[in-house]
This record gives sequence, C-alpha cells and structure tokens, in this order.
Amino acid sequence: MVGSSIFKKLRKNGYKNILTVSKKDLDLTDQKKVKDFFSDNDFSHLIIAAAKVGGISANDNFKADFLYENLMIESNLIHQSFKKGIESLIFLGSSCIYPRLSEQPINEDYLLSGKLEKTNEGYSLAKISGIKLCETYNKQYGTDFRCLMPTNLYGPNDNFDPKNSHVIPSLINKFHQAKKNNFSEVEIWGTGSPMREFMHVDDLADACLFFMEKDKNQLNRLCVEFGRQNFFFNVGTGKDISIKDLAFLMKDIFSFKGEIIFNKSMPDGTPQKLLDVSLMKTLGWSSKISLKQGLIDTYSWYENNLENLRV
Repeated sequence: MVGSSIFKKLRKNGYKNILTVSKKDLDLTDQKKVKDFFSDNDFSHLIIAAAKVGGISANDNFKADFLYENLMIESNLIHQSFKKGIESLIFLGSSCIYPRLSEQPINEDYLLSGKLEKTNEGYSLAKISGIKLCETYNKQYGTDFRCLMPTNLYGPNDNFDPKNSHVIPSLINKFHQAKKNNFSEVEIWGTGSPMREFMHVDDLADACLFFMEKDKNQLNRLCVEFGRQNFFFNVGTGKDISIKDLAFLMKDIFSFKGEIIFNKSMPDGTPQKLLDVSLMKTLGWSSKISLKQGLIDTYSWYENNLENLRV
C-alpha cells in the first residue's frame, strides 16, 4: 500500500529514475541478497516502505514473526545504505512505537517513556530499533537518515484479509459483505471506545516526498530549536475518532441499514493514539485528505478491485 502510493507520487512529481523491487524478487530479510542488490544497482536515495504489518489479531498471535522480519528488513537496508554512502534515507515507523498509556497528544519525546501495548509489542520493538539504528548511524557516521512516524494508515492497495487486516480495511470488507448479503448486523471487535487517528496513504506519500526534498541544514536547525538531535518526526492529521464513531461513519457511507454490534470479549488495544504533529507543521507540511473523503475513495477503489483481493 505505502510503496505503491509513494511510487505514484514520485512519478507525478517528475521523478523518472525510480528503482523498485517486489517481495517475490528480493527477500529483504536475507543479508547477502540485500548486499548484492545494493552492489548491483545505482541509486542515491532510499525510502524504506517495506515491513511486515497486520492488524491487532496478527500482531498478537505472531509476535516473533513481526519482531524478527522487521528487524532483519530494516537492519539490512539501513546498514547497506551506510556502506553504499547513499545521500539520504527515509525510514517509516509507526505510532505504535509509543507507550500504551502515553500522554496525549503524543510528542516525539515520549518514545521509551513507558510500557508498550502488549498486543503489538513485537512490531513496536522492531520499529523502535529502526529509529535507533538511524539515530546512531547519524551520530557516529554523519549519515542523513530520516525517520517518519505515521499514524494509522489506510487507502488503495491495503490488506483486506478478514483475519489479518487493520481496522479500516476490515470494516470496509465487513460492511460490503453485510450489504451484499443483506446481513442484519455488523460485528466490531472491542468496546468501540478506543480513539484512533487515521491518515490516507496518499498523504503519507506526500510527506515522504516533502521530507526527502528538505535541506539537511534546515532540518538540523529545526531539531536544535526543539531540543532534538535526530531527524525523527510524527506524521499525522492531528485529529482522532473513536472506533464506535468510525463504525457509524462507515455505516452512513455504505448506507447500511442493519445494526452495529460491539463484541466486548475481544481486545481494544491501546486506549488512544493521537500524534502531536507540531514539528511537522512547523516545517511546513500538513495532511490534506479528510477522513470521510478518504474512506469514500478507498471504498471506491475496493469495489473496482474486488476480484483481485483476498476477502
């Protein structure tokens, strides 16, 4: 989802020499294969969109897989970027790096200030390690490795698998199936009380290009102004919504006439995750796509590509 959106944004903005590689063509957890790829190809900038991702169920049930695969992917790519001497790198993390009961909105300084949410601990620890890899390479070797921490993402090319998807693609699939089959209700996991911030993936792609093109000295000045020593920025909308309100918003978008049932026996996850995006706004970037419009556009894409999706 993220990689395809970034690719589309780069092409739209005139970039022509874009090198991509699919999962089936390069195993990013294989150190030798990644090293050979860097040796065999010439490029100056790298955006790391690759990661093993999933919803609350997948994160909770496959912690070892999420920790191992993400550690290997980021370690191989970041180290080989240093060895190759590329001009700049963007590492994409996640808002789940922050403590489960973090003060809201979540400032970048809150990293490692408390206990993580247990259900996605493996993924979170891997992403924190990626941030620290970038930070330490910058300090020790003077590299230009930049870290962006996006909030919860959704959009075209998302994972709509009923068992392993995130909340928005899961709900899109549920409401579509309910409307198609005239179901009387849609079940939502948890109480509906958790607050979540959602951002369309095309907004993240826009942020990646914005930060990639930013002058290193300008970023340095901003970090000094905010008392920071690394290029580490939250990327979000600055607005959140409860899962309950999200469900009813989607019910309205789908014109679903049935009931919404909350299965309170299932986990809620972190109570609230709202990012403090003041650093990002000070630098001059802010999100543009509203949640409602983003959901409408994503559902339209879903309908047009339904035959190729795992649902």
